[in-house]
Amino acid sequence: MTAATETPKPNLLELLWRAAPETGRGPRKKLTVDEIVAAAIGLADAEGLEAVTVRRLAQELGKAPMTLYTYVPGKTELVALMLDALFERMGRTPGTGPWRERLAAVARDNYALYREHPWAAAASPGRPPLGPGQCAKYEHELQALEGLGLDDVEMDDALAYLLAFVRSAAQDAAQSEAERAATGMDDQEWWEANGPLLAKVLDTERFPTAVRVGQAAGEAHDAAYNAEHAFEFGLGRTLDGLAALIER
Repeated sequence: MTAATETPKPNLLELLWRAAPETGRGPRKKLTVDEIVAAAIGLADAEGLEAVTVRRLAQELGKAPMTLYTYVPGKTELVALMLDALFERMGRTPGTGPWRERLAAVARDNYALYREHPWAAAASPGRPPLGPGQCAKYEHELQALEGLGLDDVEMDDALAYLLAFVRSAAQDAAQSEAERAATGMDDQEWWEANGPLLAKVLDTERFPTAVRVGQAAGEAHDAAYNAEHAFEFGLGRTLDGLAALIER
């Protein structure tokens, strides 16, 4: 008997499109899905995605944990909603110029999003649920590939290839920042602290190429790893790879 009076939980697509049916049963709701998603994004930005739990989010909103389940069934659905909200409001550079410039703009827009919200790169699946934000993003980004002679499947493949590189580069950048935060030292301070030991153990006779190339790269970037350089270098090579497909 109880089950017959319960409000049915909306599925993910209903939540993404805010199309959950109104039943008229149960207590009057005083929150919106948008408010819950905004609070979850703020918490993830401040403390990482692992901090986003129903209990913690309920505390942030001043509600009982069970209350949130009447809006969002679980964390999987909540993360999908968070990502779609980011995709909907992200910056979109107008697609003009040659195809390389258009695709580079797509890559940089996504990289900027993931650098602003580091948790999103790891949370974003290769094929996210089709909410309004994802659909708007997909439509905009495909325009960079329109008219190049690719068929529809190749257009989708090329975009997925580009965005996979961007997500990986953003995750590497976030990890590098996390390591610096954990040690409390920037790259220069780390090398100053560890340089004397490395000078002893890195034998130039045993590792001649590694020492030579590593030293040259470190001097060029003023660091052992430069995330922005790695992104721009990798983007160029990714576009070179797509050129083989587009220009054949």
